Amino acid sequence: MSDFILPDIGEGIVECELVKWLVSEGDVIEEDQPVAEVMTDKALVEIPAPYKGRVTRLYYKEGDIAKVHAPLFELVDESESGGQAPAASSPEPAEPKAAPVAEKQSPSGAESGDNATEDFILPDIGEGIVECEVVEWRVAEGDEIEEDQPVVDVMTDKAMVEITAPKAGRVTKLYHQQQAMAKVHAPLFAFIPRDREEPEESRAKPEPAAQLSTATASPVAKASGQRIPASPAVRRLVREHELNLSDIAGSGKDGRVLKADVLAHIESGSKSAQAPDSGHEAQASGGTVTRRQNAPEQDVRVEPIRGMKAAMAKSMVKSATTIPHFIYSEDIDVTDLLKLREQLKPEAEARGSRLTLMPFFMKAMALAVQEFPVLNSQLNDDVTEIHYLPQCNIGMAVDGKAGLMVPNIKGVESLSLLGIADEVARLTEAARSGRVSQEDLKGGTITISNIGALGGTYAAPIINAPEVAIVALGRTQKLPRFDANGQVVERAIMTVSWAGDHRIIDGGTIARFCNRWKGYLESPQTMLLHMG
Repeated sequence: MSDFILPDIGEGIVECELVKWLVSEGDVIEEDQPVAEVMTDKALVEIPAPYKGRVTRLYYKEGDIAKVHAPLFELVDESESGGQAPAASSPEPAEPKAAPVAEKQSPSGAESGDNATEDFILPDIGEGIVECEVVEWRVAEGDEIEEDQPVVDVMTDKAMVEITAPKAGRVTKLYHQQQAMAKVHAPLFAFIPRDREEPEESRAKPEPAAQLSTATASPVAKASGQRIPASPAVRRLVREHELNLSDIAGSGKDGRVLKADVLAHIESGSKSAQAPDSGHEAQASGGTVTRRQNAPEQDVRVEPIRGMKAAMAKSMVKSATTIPHFIYSEDIDVTDLLKLREQLKPEAEARGSRLTLMPFFMKAMALAVQEFPVLNSQLNDDVTEIHYLPQCNIGMAVDGKAGLMVPNIKGVESLSLLGIADEVARLTEAARSGRVSQEDLKGGTITISNIGALGGTYAAPIINAPEVAIVALGRTQKLPRFDANGQVVERAIMTVSWAGDHRIIDGGTIARFCNRWKGYLESPQTMLLHMG
């Protein structure tokens, strides 16, 4: 008889909520069978049994807070009970075969021969990344997989990465829940390669596992038995308000229930509950009643900063505290540029390209950089050398699914407007879906941030180190201006805000550079004279 000690779940977590017991006192359980679901401030975690045995005591009730390194439940090892263990589990004829299953799950597989599983070790993704978040499993335990089939999406602090199967086989174990953190060089999932001939009993074993999976999912399943997609944080919010997840309409992908859906459901419920009590008493204390009813929603919500947000936080703090920023703003008349774009759009669309203003901004910038190469340079760590870069790789900040990303277009100076337009479309789509490649994120030399797309006018952008300059494009407005004859005319005016590294870029340099760039944009036909 021994106590199962709640293990250290990692990331500094010292306690968790006991969400649901999957067994009862007196139950005989198998090794690795799910015993309990616990909720940390990170994710929902499933606790498996360390070995086969009989549960004699559960130390917590559902809803209690369990402490790390404290007993969670008491377990009697059935192997120590002589012949009594088979008698206790006699209704299940397959249970005497538990030993081969335990062997099959051995990471080494040294003694299990053809029946052994293999652990897929999370590879080194590069860039010094040591962990990543499991975003979505594409398979479940027991599924057959093919070589190179996508198995799981993981999020690093750089981008979304798709992990594929190394060979064909059958998945036997997923080591991490969705939204949990997986370590590099540690097992991610286990599988049995198809090229091994498995005994019949090992093929028959996944059936109980599937039943356990169904039992685990039952608290959050619809009447049809289909699991409703929702994150652990959303499920916790549903439990806190004593709601049923199946009653809430999900607005996310594949019917996923989002936090906004839960809050909208709560709000609609509170309004309908207040309607019958809308008499004099409710009118007299209307503000107080509302505050009392909403009191549970005033709790502080804690959300960990990780992945792309964590990377942005670190890089922006470093840039803002180590680089002296010089801010320069200007107005640009893009009336003629808009007319030229409208003239060229039909031909671009006929070639399958979507021509926006961004390719013009980038091409004009690459031309201006040829006259002012310091805008396309980098400083060494000791700030003793300026490295002038041979290519103009212009980055564009995109507010994507995984957070702010800055992919860049390589060699803009050598690309046509259509070539730039195609790259803009490709990288925008990739960034918004969170699937930008590492190559597209490396090597940027100067950045454009289009805040105008969201309605902004002026900004004070932070430089994307090790670059030395960034520009924020404001929205285009129809404003009155005087023409050459002194008459007031309507013009399309766009505001831009530059930030330069004041260690090597002074006010005069950035002003002259901006004037050259502005000249190309206000008279776009002049770019033809300088294109190589």
